[in-house]
Amino acid sequence: MHDDSTSQQAVDFLLGLVENRTGRQVRRRIGLSRPDRSPEAQRRLLSRWTWPPVPASMLLWALEEDDSELNTVVWRHLPANDGIRRAIVRGVPFGPGRTEPVPVAPTLRGQEPPVPESFTRLGLVGALRTVASMEQGRAAASMVVERPDWQEVADADRERPLPGYARWSLSVRPDCPPALRAGFGTHRKFTHRVRQAGILSGPAEYATEHGPAARVLGLLSLGHTLFPARLTAAQDALRPLVRDHLGENEEAWAVLAQLIPTFHGTAPELVATAGAIA
Repeated sequence: MHDDSTSQQAVDFLLGLVENRTGRQVRRRIGLSRPDRSPEAQRRLLSRWTWPPVPASMLLWALEEDDSELNTVVWRHLPANDGIRRAIVRGVPFGPGRTEPVPVAPTLRGQEPPVPESFTRLGLVGALRTVASMEQGRAAASMVVERPDWQEVADADRERPLPGYARWSLSVRPDCPPALRAGFGTHRKFTHRVRQAGILSGPAEYATEHGPAARVLGLLSLGHTLFPARLTAAQDALRPLVRDHLGENEEAWAVLAQLIPTFHGTAPELVATAGAIA
């Protein structure tokens, strides 16, 4: 087994998709120990988590847990997103249907980003309508904090389309409602930029369409703690592929363990390649 923690976590994630007996046999074959999945161990792992960049949507999935400790982890990995940081320090819940404020960690209290002058002077919609640059767009968009704010934005854009920079700044927010984002633009260049910003349709898309496989699977292995409510979708997307190409074939698993550190393709491509070689 290649001595690389990310690769080991990636293989372990795939082993979690097969029966325990097969997993034990494969671990012995490739020399992979069983990880400590206790909440304490997972929290320690997250405290050392330094794998940039993280897809923006994955950070949103973690925020949907509405957990104060997880929010401090997400804070460190937010790519200059003042809107979400503002929501965190205000205790805004992200979980579907939740309305109770989320406790704010002591280390984050008082860390709210500055309020843009345009918002103070013109209000939310007024600030968005005067946007003339990406910098102004990001500043105005940072004041969209709670669900009613998004509805106000949607109503304003429906009445009269917002400036392009404002639309772009809002669309790359992972918490932007999908219907609103779709209304902002469907051009191929627009959707490419949204994808580049790390906006995903869901965990299944990330598990099957993004690479390199070691990084994708390594990040998904943190899902047991970061976004347990979302993890099942990624597991269900990969489980049939693992069953069909690897199954109980210990040699195929050994090939996968050798391939994964330098494999640049997606997880499905990795699994199929290992099975074919074996």
